[in-house]
Amino acid sequence: MNVISPMSVIKKVTTAFVLLTAILMAPFASAGTPETRADGVTVIHLDEYSGYFSAKETIAGLKAGEYEFVVTNKSDKLVGFQIQNFKTHEGLDMFPLEPGEQRISRVTVTGDGVRFRCPINPTPWYDLDNVKS
Repeated sequence: MNVISPMSVIKKVTTAFVLLTAILMAPFASAGTPETRADGVTVIHLDEYSGYFSAKETIAGLKAGEYEFVVTNKSDKLVGFQIQNFKTHEGLDMFPLEPGEQRISRVTVTGDGVRFRCPINPTPWYDLDNVKS
């Protein structure tokens, strides 16, 4: 009679859990690199849902310069987009978005960084304060 040890079972379950987690999270971990066009403007695509944003490109390690934030309302209600200078909180742009609507916010990002949120729905600020000059 073979006896299965509890440690063997725990090891197999843990291995299966880690593998399943890696498979399920892989599509979300592949944010693209932001594209900088020939005119020097870098494009970031943001999908806005009810209460949070999702970025199609990585927003970590941005450099100072001209940016276009292409914001798409993926919720079924009115949302908004507000972007500010991170240090001074100077407003750079703000607008509402109807369900399914897409708008572009072109802003100059300085070494101060920026922060954005939805001013209509309770959404926390997304702080981009690690911008390289």
